[in-house]
Amino acid sequence: MLAAVVCTASHAQEWNFEARLDGRPIGTHRFVVSGPASAREVDSRARFDVTLLGIPVYRYRHEARERWQGDCLRELHARTDDDGKPVQVDQRLPVGGGGASEAPGGASGASGASGASSSSGSSSPSGATAPCVMSFAYWHPRLHEQTRLLNPQTGQVEDVRFERLPDASVPVNGRERAAIRWRLSTAKQDLTVWYDRADGSWIALDALVKGDRQLTYRLPAAPATP
Repeated sequence: MLAAVVCTASHAQEWNFEARLDGRPIGTHRFVVSGPASAREVDSRARFDVTLLGIPVYRYRHEARERWQGDCLRELHARTDDDGKPVQVDQRLPVGGGGASEAPGGASGASGASGASSSSGSSSPSGATAPCVMSFAYWHPRLHEQTRLLNPQTGQVEDVRFERLPDASVPVNGRERAAIRWRLSTAKQDLTVWYDRADGSWIALDALVKGDRQLTYRLPAAPATP
């Protein structure tokens, strides 16, 4: 099925992005959002391998499981191997308010793969959070209304700012698609999030990562049938 977003028989939404670094393929990042809007579950899995002249120079693995109540993130479990540096985040957010609870372990370095937001430091959040917080849920139609987001790789809540950019086109499944663009800015990084102009679905992502390198997520064309 060729579509910007694959909808399965169980009404889950699925994105299978090809990740590229400076235009060269380095792996994949898969997102699955399932369940009713009142109780969503989100599963994301990233696998990146960067090589130089055929020699591995960077390896990244990330798995995250989120549970939502309406528009609010309520539970997060994430495991990351950032080039040999293990990071574990386990958080349960109160239903009635408060913020992200402290997560065990450190969260240093970052490729920006999971939250597409390079961060460093402790995984415990700094300061109080709003009663309801989202993760970097690019799939969520109200993401651009947020001023703080929780990074699933680090467990930290980050201040963010959104700016509407001029509409443009982006390749989706091998064809150019008219798109709405938002710039998402954190203290350390700028990203561009692309949405289908026809139906508002998330279709692409650009991020400037460490070393001023360009990380892109694109939905590839299906392989040709022999």
